[in-house]
Amino acid sequence: MIKKIAFLLFLVFMSCNIEEPTQFSEQALNDKVYDVVNKEFSFKQVLNQHKGKKILIDVWASWCRDCIVGMPKVKELQKEFPDVVYLFLSVDTKQGSWKRGIQRYNIQGEHYNLPKGMKNGVLVDFLNVRWIPRYVVVDEYGKISLFKATDASDKSVLNALQKSI
Repeated sequence: MIKKIAFLLFLVFMSCNIEEPTQFSEQALNDKVYDVVNKEFSFKQVLNQHKGKKILIDVWASWCRDCIVGMPKVKELQKEFPDVVYLFLSVDTKQGSWKRGIQRYNIQGEHYNLPKGMKNGVLVDFLNVRWIPRYVVVDEYGKISLFKATDASDKSVLNALQKSI
């Protein structure tokens, strides 16, 4: 009996759609992000600024200990892959904290804020962000080549950044 139940659970698990998206939904692309001077952009506009380049997206917050601990790993990636665009999306709900975090930790790259934080944001929901830091890699064609990593030194991050077009 236990074997049958285990087998059924296995079938249910395997039949679930666990495929990760390779492109952003139109709703996610239309979600609003804000730069450090509070200028509004659609996420699509931000991505379009870097067409033809590989992008590492780092979803983080100034209050997130794991995010801060992971920053030296991101800085190592920046040295190893200088041609990659480093796009930092903060889920800080307080702009002052976000901006102080950028300065305090000397975070180099493109910076945008998702002011709704980790709740009720279309882009955050699309990415299924339940834990940060969260890393996503977008290839030179605008396709998501790595949908989910929670450690900047994860081999999947390195593999996605090393892949050439």
